[in-house]
Amino acid sequence: MFVFILIFINILFFILIPYSSYDIFGLNILFFKEDFYWQILSSMFLHADLTHLILNMIVLFQFGLILEKQIKALNFILLYFIGGMATSILSLFYIYFAYIYFNQTINLIGASGAICVLMGYFAFLNKNSTKGLIVALLLMSFVPLLMSINIAWYGHIFGFVCGYIFEKLKNNFKIFKKY
Repeated sequence: MFVFILIFINILFFILIPYSSYDIFGLNILFFKEDFYWQILSSMFLHADLTHLILNMIVLFQFGLILEKQIKALNFILLYFIGGMATSILSLFYIYFAYIYFNQTINLIGASGAICVLMGYFAFLNKNSTKGLIVALLLMSFVPLLMSINIAWYGHIFGFVCGYIFEKLKNNFKIFKKY
């Protein structure tokens, strides 16, 4: 059920937030310069265009439904939001580094970091799918770059690693309770 709510929120943001406001709500250097701390969360619900939105929502639907059933709704929603925000925080290091050392301004948008958290979590949970998911992650992160499509490959990698580590921690330390 939460998967459908997340998809609805993403579609709603796409319809209601004008692209001209993406500097305010996307994750960028304004986080540091203007204390735009909400960007850690708001950037997870913005998409560059309809194709970006549709592709992310398909993968969210696919992995979200499986995980929501497997780990229960509360754990799923915590995984998605905590994992997505952890991915945003890690991505901030890259954004800051690119700005300071290469004078490059990045505006990170999209749900793919949080979705990659789900993929990484599932990869640890289901060992038979780990290699295939890593290949899928690498393809979706680097093939667009070869086609000159601007993509936050680092957000995908950070998200996948966060999800994998979260499941490993849960497994080792029983962080999430069974609801």
